[in-house]
Amino acid sequence: MTNQKHQFDASPVVVEDLAPALRLSLRVKPAHRATLGQALGLDLPTRVGACKVAGGTEALCLGPDEWLITAPEGTDLASPACAVYATAPHSLVDISDREITLRLSGPAVLDLLAACCPRNVAAMPVGSAARTVFDSATVILWRDGPTDFRMDIWRSFVPHVRSLLSQVQGEIAAGL
Repeated sequence: MTNQKHQFDASPVVVEDLAPALRLSLRVKPAHRATLGQALGLDLPTRVGACKVAGGTEALCLGPDEWLITAPEGTDLASPACAVYATAPHSLVDISDREITLRLSGPAVLDLLAACCPRNVAAMPVGSAARTVFDSATVILWRDGPTDFRMDIWRSFVPHVRSLLSQVQGEIAAGL
């Protein structure tokens, strides 16, 4: 389901499925962060919520020793990580099948997100991301532009989140 749109015709918010991607959960001690980042070909950010992009691979810092790495499907990041394991012990787990990603965009996207997300998404800087909740579902929210977000959702929560998004889209379209 690549770029399938779920929207009401009059809604100023578009919700789209994005193509599947490689998604890795990385845990590494701060002392080994630079070595592993060099092996992966990207700088692993140190500030929680910060993102770094290099050659189509994106790293999001989720904690002092935790990152979410995304890359196009078919990218091999396991081999270079394995090559430095002896000097930079780490945990690198493929979680690609665990989540799907939706793109949320349009002039009313902040209203859409505010309906079910307690985080002040308007204050999120462009180029940042955060682990948060959407109603009762834990999600990762990426801010790609002033009115452009991505939302990573665990597959088991997708029907619930889609239902809420559709309901709020309808309310926005109705002017509520």
